[in-house]
Amino acid sequence: MKDRFEKLITELQDSICHAIEKVDGREKFHEDLWQREGGGGGVTRVISNGKIFEKGGVNRSAVFGEVTPALASQLKTSGSHFFATGISLVLHPVSPMIPTVHANFRYFELYDQHKNKIDSWFGGGADLTPYYLFDEDAVHFHQTLKKACDQSDSSFYPKFKQQCDDYFNNAHRGNERRGVGGIFYDYLRPDSLRDESFFFNFSSTCGKAFIEAYLPIIERRKNLPFTGGQVRWQELRRGRYVEFNLIHDRGTIFGLKSNGRTESILMSLPPRARFEYSDQPESGSREEELVQVLRNPKQWV
Repeated sequence: MKDRFEKLITELQDSICHAIEKVDGREKFHEDLWQREGGGGGVTRVISNGKIFEKGGVNRSAVFGEVTPALASQLKTSGSHFFATGISLVLHPVSPMIPTVHANFRYFELYDQHKNKIDSWFGGGADLTPYYLFDEDAVHFHQTLKKACDQSDSSFYPKFKQQCDDYFNNAHRGNERRGVGGIFYDYLRPDSLRDESFFFNFSSTCGKAFIEAYLPIIERRKNLPFTGGQVRWQELRRGRYVEFNLIHDRGTIFGLKSNGRTESILMSLPPRARFEYSDQPESGSREEELVQVLRNPKQWV
């Protein structure tokens, strides 16, 4: 399974980067190959100062090593060694009319002190963070992910949609969600009814649905005009994105606690963000409309 999943994320990284370069039309991804001191490595690809994308990254990695006390505490496990592989991407557009997007698909194995596999699981998802809400964009994103989920199990989408709303939540901001959600799943383990191949195929279908879920939104919004005030709002919302990633995100915490590559882990942060004391959107504005949806997640499909 390790080899199958690494092959999948290599193919996903290539296809997604190609699609993003094509839609941007100006910049290309810079590739950075790296090795992890404790074992493994990865390929980081970053695009910046593009026509469409101010900053973005599409990373894949496969790392292994000893389970440190800090990692054992996070994973709540008594395993001795681990293997983790996955792809993680974040794209921050120039225009506040185009939403930021994040996706991640991963596979994890845990071993005892004799290197026998004692546990394995799949995780992943995709979520959308708009700055100005267009209902049809959220509907399209969710419909595409639901279609992908339904190919494996019709109960997956509603369950993983709820988990996404619950996970990407800035609880310290009054339960303000990071965006309009998508799907989020973790600790999907093979059992007597569903083997590893079932969950691999599910992850593969969701990963391959990403381009269809996101690129049509870019095409609809890339030529819309925007103002300096709207860019300021975008930067304020990016500040919330930073808060979530540094305070709550499991992937960030896992990467840092497993002695991961800091530059790749923090690739998800936007190039510019704004933090202002007690800033509140104007009553009745589009900005306030967005915040209300973030505090009260909707059923988009």
